[in-house]
Amino acid sequence: MELVTIWKKLNTMESLLLLKKNVLNLEEVSQLIGLSKSTLYKLTCTGKIPHYKKAKHLFFDRLEVESWLKSNRIKTADELDIEASTYVTLNHGGQRS
Repeated sequence: MELVTIWKKLNTMESLLLLKKNVLNLEEVSQLIGLSKSTLYKLTCTGKIPHYKKAKHLFFDRLEVESWLKSNRIKTADELDIEASTYVTLNHGGQRS
């Protein structure tokens, strides 16, 4: 087996194992969400990402990080259209009384 093939398989296995862990370190969160470690340090210092600190080490709850990633969802154009239609309908066609 080629060394490159083995390397790819090991990376795949490592990624799958990462998905099973509940508590992640800085390096693992960096790999999971694709942000650099320095960006993660800035986010922890400003309190913008949920994290835990034990001694000098940072830890993250995987579910909290995933929830944090999903916290600022942008609505689709269809969702905005439906919301606008509902608003206009409920407010008497947009007319003021």
